[in-house]
Amino acid sequence: MNRRSIGSQREEMAASFLKKNGVRILERNFRVSSGEIDIIGKEGDIYVFFEVKYRKSAAAGFPVESVNGKKQLTICRVADYYRMTHGLDDTHSFRFDVIAILGETITWYRNAFEYHRYYR
Repeated sequence: MNRRSIGSQREEMAASFLKKNGVRILERNFRVSSGEIDIIGKEGDIYVFFEVKYRKSAAAGFPVESVNGKKQLTICRVADYYRMTHGLDDTHSFRFDVIAILGETITWYRNAFEYHRYYR
């Protein structure tokens, strides 16, 4: 199985997990030229931007550790575009979560990182 199909399979696993935990999935694989957000959902009144990370084992590090500052900035930039194109101003609550899958174990990190405003 190639990396893309494994990634798709794990994102499907994450989406099912989130649905079972009360999250309404709004978008999957939201792409723009600067990057992608794996899953966009809504938990109550809060818009949530999810990054899904998978590792077969901890030998290569824990999945959540790979969501570094550069990746966080990319996610925030894509989230800004999503918010702008969907009319979500600063009165709408949002957060950034990570779904980490290690083997078959799923861990949901709520508020995994703070919003980073992007300036050029």
